[in-house]
Order: sequence, then structure tokens, then C-alpha cells
Amino acid sequence: MRLIKGDQLLVCANFKYMKFPGNIFQVLFLLSFFAIGGCRNHKPDEKDIVKKPEQLEDRVRLNMNEILKYTESNKGALNDSVSLAYVNELKAVYDENGYAALWSAQGIFLPAGDSLYAFITDSRKYGLFPKDYHFPSLSAIYRQLSTDSLARKDAALLSRSDIMLTDAMLRISRDLKRGRLPYDSLTSRKDTLLDEHFYLDVLQRALKSGKVIASLHELEPRLAGYQDLKSGIAKFLDSANFNPFTILPYPIKDTLDFNQLLQKRLVEERLIATPGADTAALRRALMTYQTTKKIKSTGKINETTVNSLNDTDWERFKRIAISLDKYKLMPDTLPATYVWVNIPSYQLKLIDTDTISLESRVIVGTPRTRTPELNSEISNFITYPQWTVPYSIVFKEMLPQIQRNIDYLRKQNLMVVDRYDSVIDPAKIDWSKLSKKKFPYQIKQREGDDNSLGVLKFNFRNPYSVYLHDTNARWMFSKTSRALSHGCVRVQNYRNLANFLVRNDSIRYHPDTLSSWISRQEKHMVSGFKKVPIFIRYFTCEGRNGKVRFYDDIYAEDRLLAQKYFSKNIN
Repeated sequence: MRLIKGDQLLVCANFKYMKFPGNIFQVLFLLSFFAIGGCRNHKPDEKDIVKKPEQLEDRVRLNMNEILKYTESNKGALNDSVSLAYVNELKAVYDENGYAALWSAQGIFLPAGDSLYAFITDSRKYGLFPKDYHFPSLSAIYRQLSTDSLARKDAALLSRSDIMLTDAMLRISRDLKRGRLPYDSLTSRKDTLLDEHFYLDVLQRALKSGKVIASLHELEPRLAGYQDLKSGIAKFLDSANFNPFTILPYPIKDTLDFNQLLQKRLVEERLIATPGADTAALRRALMTYQTTKKIKSTGKINETTVNSLNDTDWERFKRIAISLDKYKLMPDTLPATYVWVNIPSYQLKLIDTDTISLESRVIVGTPRTRTPELNSEISNFITYPQWTVPYSIVFKEMLPQIQRNIDYLRKQNLMVVDRYDSVIDPAKIDWSKLSKKKFPYQIKQREGDDNSLGVLKFNFRNPYSVYLHDTNARWMFSKTSRALSHGCVRVQNYRNLANFLVRNDSIRYHPDTLSSWISRQEKHMVSGFKKVPIFIRYFTCEGRNGKVRFYDDIYAEDRLLAQKYFSKNIN
């Protein structure tokens, strides 16, 4: 219930209302303030117009207390459109501040309140979603306060806006510092446990200094990749079309339903005028779209075309947000020297003292045999390596081929060894009796130019038995889509990477040493150099020259993350 109505003070006690003359307001203010507990489940009034300016601040305090007690008992929900995320923290903040407003005074927003509202308005430039910070409700209140003088006397309205701003500040602090993705085994931050005191300290520093936006900037990662991506968002937003588009399901389960959705989507692209186009018109529309998007023009629907139609600016913005949050899982600083492999871009970078010393195209795993994300250190490399075929490949691919024709082993330069590493004549093995449950052998590929590992392999510890290596199918590096391997990363510029690793040991490894070994087809293991950290990651976009560059979500990982952790609605 409302504690103060007009010139009367109402106190809720033992479910009875007692009236006091308005002229003893100051005497009974504290009594009423604490007596509110008995009415905590009453929904706060939408309006509380204060006629006397000198009473506004006190009425804001009472409204503030009533709102917080109500939302605490209502699981954070203030009304149908507003739900508070940090009720306990809000109670602590306002209790310490005597339930006074933090962002406004006498019906006017303070500079700090204006700064926070401006940040929320522009929060997409940080990969954030304004609606997550009460923007629809706050923007309506801001318009009301700027056009309606009576609204500036509404203690209930001012209290709601103040609480929403504080709740928004706390959530923005969290989202900028740790992001919205869950911590996992790849997370390499040291400060993963950020308790409520951390965010309350951010709030207090911002209010004390008055530098709200600067206080929020301090929470962001300093990593170059994060900064580069963020610097490209403004240009992306300038031309982004956030109109809602129809999302097409794939694989197709209901042909009739899919066709209706497809026609609706093509209307949105202005490729057909209305739904209900005939087969010929639909085919022409698809061919036009495929040609525009540089997809093989067939006039038929396929996975590539569906993915392209679903790749709207709204979906791309969510991928920007996800990529920024992935940087928040990284440590505050990276090593001076490290190898960075980004799976969706099919690219390896060697970073040395903030400089890109080497770039190389790479081939990564197919969607069925994904390259895993990992952190490790390159410890050694081998020239003319021998490949021990993982059992997963043996059982899925090789054994059925061998059982059909034993000559498959010869054609693929493969040999069979027993547990003592002795080579076994494959003709003496009854392959029909072998299976996943019974296979006492290993299959290895002899070293040489036709070895799947090529002529050089880089080793680093990991539980997935993957590594960087050359390949005997170097023509694949010319392909645009290079998700083609069984999970390992094939490196085009493998020689330059090897030379970099031994660059500080010219006595043992003259610059021509590696070339000589390779030309003579000699097998050598090279170690003893300083281990180089390697990060294999999955980023579907990055910043380049002030723009955002997008890559295919080849494993559909970002699509799943967006569905689970990010806003589904544009506004």
C-alpha cells in the first residue's frame, strides 16, 4: 500500500490503518519507513504525485523501500515488463544510502544518471543489448520527464527509474567484465569468482567520481582482438538492418511448412512480390539470390543457401556479442609470443611482441570431426613424421575399406603393426573377424611426401591427439572453405613456423638445416627451444581496419550459444 497519500500519512501495522495529520510528517517519517514491512506484498502504486516540492525526496525514499520489498517477494518482477536482476544488491545499496535516489534529485536526472542512460542507449557499440538494461522502460520515462512537468513530481516514477538505472549499472558491469557465456575448461582468467562486492565497488566508484562511462570502460578486456572487433561495431551498426526476418529450419522436416517460410523470406528480400509464387518464379528468385551472394546458382534450396538467408544482420550482431564475450574468458594479458589458430577463419597467426610475425592458411576439421579448442605449448617438431592412425579413423573409415579390398593399405602407404611395433603382413590377417571390439593392431602410415602429415609435424600436449602439420594434399589450401581434416590443423607455411621456433639456436640449427633435412628426406625430432604457447579458438568474426569481418559458423557453435544465452528479440 502507499504510505503517504496527499496530506496524510498511513502506517500499516497489524493489518489496520492509522491516520496522522500531515503536519507531523517529519516526526513520523522514520516510523513509517520501517513499519512498511507488514505491507511488503502490496504492489507499488504506478503514480505518487507530490504537491509540495520539499516532500519529494522523502516520498522517493518511501517508494524506493516499497518497490524493493515488493520485488524481493515477487522474484525480482516489478511489473509485466520490468524484472530486476540484482534485488539483494539493490537493497544493500539503497539501505546504505538511506533509500535516497542515486541518479536524480528534485525530479531532474543528475549528470551521472544522464551518462548511464546514454551508455545504455549506445550499448550495442559494446556488443550489449539495450533491452537487457531496461531500455524500453527507461526511454519511456525519459521522454515523459522531458515533456510532462507533472511527471517530475511523481515519486513513484522517479523511484522506478532510479532502481532500474542501478540494476542496469550492476548488470552492465557484469556483462562487460565477465560476459554472458559460462566459464569452462578453456577459461584462463584468474578472477573467475567475482562476488557482489566487486560490482558494488564499481557502482560506488562511478557515483563518487561522476565518471560513469570511464568506470565501465575500465572493466573491458585490453586484448588487441577485443579492441579491434569493438572498433568495427559502429561501422557495422551504421548499415545494419535489424528488421525481423524469417528464420528457415534446416534440415527440412516438413516440406510444405518450409516452402511457406521460404516464400515469406524471399518476400522480405524483395525477390518475389507476395507468397504463393509458382515453381518457376521461386527458382528464378533463388538463382538471383545465389548469384548475388556468390553461391553456386542452381535455383534449388540447399544448406548453403539456407545458412546465407539466415545470416541476417541481427544474427551477425549476436555473433559479434558472442565473440566479444569469448575474449572476456581469456586472461587480461597474453604471452609475448604465441600461436593463435582461429578455426572459422582458417588462419594461423604467430604473434611476437604485439607484432604478427607470421600468417598462414590452415585446414581444420570437418563438422563431423571438429578441431577442438584448446590451450597448450608447442614443445617439439618432427621432420618426415610417421602417422599413427587414430582408432576413431581406423574403425569409421579404414577398416570397412580394408575388409572390402586389402590393397587399400598399399595404395594409402599404410602398414599394420602389433603391440610390439613389429610390422605384420596384412595378407596373413583375417580382416573379416576384426571389429571395434577386437583389433589388436595399429595402422601407421610410412613417412614420405605422400604421408598425410606431410614432411613436418608440430607437437603439443592435449587430450585430443591433435597437432599442427604439413599435408600431402597442399592443393586444398587454395579452397575457400577449408574444414576438411580429421581434426588436426594443417599449416601451409609450416617451414616458416619451424624456422621461427629455432630462430635463437643458429649454432645447432643453421637457417638451411631444415631445408637440407627435408630435401634429403631425413627424420629428425627438434626440441630444446623455448616452448611457444598455442591457442586454438573459435571466433566467427574479428575486427580488421575498423570493420567487422565475418566467417562461416562452420560448427554452428555460435548459433547454439546465441539461442541459449543471448537476446532473441531485437528491441
